[in-house]
Amino acid sequence: MIGNALVLALREIRNNLMRAALTTLGIVIGVGAVIAMVTLGNGATASVTNTISSIGKNLLFVTPGAHRDGGPPAQAPAFQISDADALRREVFSLAEVVPVVETSASAILSNRNQTTTVTGASTDWFAARSWKVVSGRRFNEAEDRTGKSVCVIGETVRRELFGGQDPVGQRIRLNKITCDVVGLLESKGRNTFGQDQDNYVIMPIRTVQRRLIGPIYVNYIIVEVQNEAGITHAKEQITQVMRTRRHITGNTKDNFDVQDLREIGNMLSSITGVLTAFLAAIAAVSLLVGGIGIMNIMLVSVTERTREIGIRLAIGARERDVLLQFLIEAVVLSALGGIVGIMLGLAGAAAGTAALHLPFVFQPGIVVIAVLFSAVVGVAFGFFPARRAARMDPIEALRHE
Repeated sequence: MIGNALVLALREIRNNLMRAALTTLGIVIGVGAVIAMVTLGNGATASVTNTISSIGKNLLFVTPGAHRDGGPPAQAPAFQISDADALRREVFSLAEVVPVVETSASAILSNRNQTTTVTGASTDWFAARSWKVVSGRRFNEAEDRTGKSVCVIGETVRRELFGGQDPVGQRIRLNKITCDVVGLLESKGRNTFGQDQDNYVIMPIRTVQRRLIGPIYVNYIIVEVQNEAGITHAKEQITQVMRTRRHITGNTKDNFDVQDLREIGNMLSSITGVLTAFLAAIAAVSLLVGGIGIMNIMLVSVTERTREIGIRLAIGARERDVLLQFLIEAVVLSALGGIVGIMLGLAGAAAGTAALHLPFVFQPGIVVIAVLFSAVVGVAFGFFPARRAARMDPIEALRHE
């Protein structure tokens, strides 16, 4: 019985192919938009996670200035290298402690130049940031202590200044000082926020302090904890050490902040998740519009086929047979729209992730949900026209012109 109803439904759809295509357009757009939005959202979330992971593992960032509620960080005394030394000495669960200072400079070679970010740090920066040197070497502790003018450059700086040449062993100028290039960083490309992670020059922190920026201060301190389980305890110890060093007592608020990289990642992932759900909900509205279109065209179909329905009822067809026939026709229309929508949605998501440089994260669950939802739409909006057809009076139906 269901097989016969399915054959009749497919025959009717074939006889009115253009009308069927236009009827399912709302379902196609709705399913396609939901799948595309969710896939793009998952890609954005994965990209944020990858960006956070690329910064390093088990990291804490200690920055001067307490965050005001609803406002920017408050002004506070800057850090010194001695603050990093104190953390390394007094907090035993730390793997690396790296004082960092950053400034902008023009990297110059002959008639070529590139505006770049110069990062002054200890040699432990490379291990804490999980950043490999693919050519040459990193600067050593002796060069760090004496403030020697050596540097490790990123791929963007190499490309803009040296073209296809090997930069190791050559000399560049950073503003007014010269620097020997001793290494080339592994390329990491752009992160989720569009920042070029290869447009950097890494130098010993004392070199940058003395020869580029003048003041002997530290912008922030990177702390790598030995294992993830110890991050919370390490954060408490760091807070206590810094409060002591900055003479903060009692209930006085901290004039520094200890940021957990995991918290930043979770916050950004939560934001992308909420935006994805919001956009998917908006896209799902078109599914309702598509359902209304199916109900409308099924009512038209019932009116057009009144004599056919009357004949079937007169020769012995039961009400449930007629109900099933029209219900299956509505479900088939909706399911076909869902299948086409899935293909278009996945194709659109693939094109969108490629254009936005996001990873394509395929989620089978959303495809299953889309198919089931489109079928439910077919049942829900096809039931009323099917019920109307099944309850026709055969005599009145046969009189219909």
